[in-house]
Amino acid sequence: MSQHIRVCDVDVLEAESILRFDHGDDTYAIYHGPDGQFYATDGYCTHEAAHLSDGIVDGFEIECPLHFGMFDYRTGTPTLAPACVKLKTYPVAIKEGAVFILIE
Repeated sequence: MSQHIRVCDVDVLEAESILRFDHGDDTYAIYHGPDGQFYATDGYCTHEAAHLSDGIVDGFEIECPLHFGMFDYRTGTPTLAPACVKLKTYPVAIKEGAVFILIE
C-alpha cells in the first residue's frame, strides 16, 4: 500500500542540498534541486551501500562519499563509475509547506 510520508518543512533544505531521512528500516535521500524542485532516492549508494547524505550535491548529481561514483538524482541513473546500478527514485509532493515522499 502506498502512502505519503512527511519528511520535513521545505525551508529545511537549501537549494542544491541533501537530507537523510529514515523511516522504519529504510533510509532515503531527499534533494532540493537547483530548479527549486524536490527529489527523493534510496539513501544508500548502489555500489557499496555508503550513505548518500554524506556525499556532495553538484547541480542534479550526487557524488557518493566512498568511491566518488555519481548519480543523477532526478532519475537515479549512474553518471560516473564505479556507480553502475540505478538508484530507486520516489515521487515527491509539497503540501502546506512540507516535503512528502510516496513510498510503498
